[in-house]
Amino acid sequence: MKKTHIVGLILIAIAIGIILITTGDASTYVGFDEAERIGQQDPNQKVHVVGKLKKDVQGHIIGLQFNPALDANRLQFIVQDSLGRENEVIYAAPKPQDFEKSEKIVLVGSMKADKIFYCDKILLKCPSKYQEGKISADSSASVEAKK
Repeated sequence: MKKTHIVGLILIAIAIGIILITTGDASTYVGFDEAERIGQQDPNQKVHVVGKLKKDVQGHIIGLQFNPALDANRLQFIVQDSLGRENEVIYAAPKPQDFEKSEKIVLVGSMKADKIFYCDKILLKCPSKYQEGKISADSSASVEAKK
């Protein structure tokens, strides 16, 4: 066999190894029911849960427990998944910026035997960042300058 064939086979083997490693680490989007089932089979399996924060009429988050003076790396709250199930969530990190303003939330973590979802990462979906029709002073000034 030629040296170029051997090098090509080695590169292909490395590429296959990388693909297998990354797909083995991928998690899936599920509801809390499915996260509970997966957690019973493999407590370390990470899943994504999409939901919304449970809020009262005034817009305050229900069940929010965060005391930075006591423990700045513990945030506890209730999330309702896209299928309607409400579940307690514990996030062992500082509270994300604009957490209260968030409409939808994506939680990455796992459900433990105590039926609490332990979150490793929170992805916030804030509607205020995506609202159309708002024009800043700079953009309107540049439109007037073109006329």
